Amino acid sequence: MKADDFLGKEVERLKKESLNWKLRELQSASRPHAKVDGRDVLMMCTNNYLGLSTHPKLIKAMTDATKEWGVGAGAVPVLSGNTTLQRKFEKKFAKFKGAEAALLCQTGFAVNSGLIPQLVGEGDIAISDQLNHGSIIDGVRLSKADKAVYRHKDVNELETVLKNSKEHKTKLIITDGVFSMDGDIAPLKEIVEVAEKYDALVYVDDCHGEGVLGQGKGIVSHFNLHGRVHVEGGSLGKAFGVIGGTIAGSKELVEFAYNKSRTWLLSTAHPPGVIAACIAAIDVIETEPQHVENLWKNTEYFKKQLDGMGFNTGESETPIIPIITGDPKSAQEFGKRLMDENIFVTPIVYPMVAKELSRLRTQMSALMTKEDLDRALEAIGRIGKELKIV
Repeated sequence: MKADDFLGKEVERLKKESLNWKLRELQSASRPHAKVDGRDVLMMCTNNYLGLSTHPKLIKAMTDATKEWGVGAGAVPVLSGNTTLQRKFEKKFAKFKGAEAALLCQTGFAVNSGLIPQLVGEGDIAISDQLNHGSIIDGVRLSKADKAVYRHKDVNELETVLKNSKEHKTKLIITDGVFSMDGDIAPLKEIVEVAEKYDALVYVDDCHGEGVLGQGKGIVSHFNLHGRVHVEGGSLGKAFGVIGGTIAGSKELVEFAYNKSRTWLLSTAHPPGVIAACIAAIDVIETEPQHVENLWKNTEYFKKQLDGMGFNTGESETPIIPIITGDPKSAQEFGKRLMDENIFVTPIVYPMVAKELSRLRTQMSALMTKEDLDRALEAIGRIGKELKIV
């Protein structure tokens, strides 16, 4: 057997079990009406919740900064890539989040995989929600700490773990704010209360909450928990419409992070134009509240209609609205049939979710019209009946 024979065999297995991903080609800007694989489609599967990736203020900010600063930072931040724009963003973002300080990181994934292994090590314990994002799982695995997983959103089980962790030096509770596959919200207030009882640190990944919850400021604002959550991780590649990761918290946390997190230390800093667009995104969220308002208006309408048709939308509370089909094959077929009608929704299958919870994950946009939503609902309802999903 050749050394790489296993590659083709594994790909064939994935295809046979309907667990393979079909990479589609986006051939236009990310808008509700976009071009994908040569088709003019209604885009129902983007994290660009507020439509900011094409907002004229962000485009102008990026263009102007690129003309002045060039296309790259030239180095990692600790060498010579820490620009004035980066400092400006971090100051503005900290104020936006109601935190003492903030750090601009390369991606949301890099935040979790780089920071978590530095926060806990031998003699500590990392306690993670069962449905946390893969980047959290990888960050925990990279640490030398003991690991514990509690049932999804089960604060009683979390407390039991804490009771049994008295010998650990540092206890770190980690949770998504909005869970990316189900669209439900972490019980952060209760998590904070039990953490304070047992002197544990709380780390929330707010990637899908920022720009969505708390008038756009995220889950800590949503629950009014300022000063009680030790680490807020985030992403600028979702509702902010650009790219990047963030850490917000105390001044000590941020200084700790930029001295210890290897993903931050060893990755090239953001292009100046990207940072300028991120600054503009904060301005837009703060001064144009209609984007968040439209997002929630569309979310409430779409979910109500899906539920009324009998679809299983799980525990969704946010613009992430799953349509749970059950098995991978039905999810793949549902997605294919919708794409045949120029409605683009990506099937989500194992390992992103359990095989028996395969789904389409629809995601709302502030830029969608009622006509857009009704068009999608008609096709989803009709095809769902044909496939006997409802």
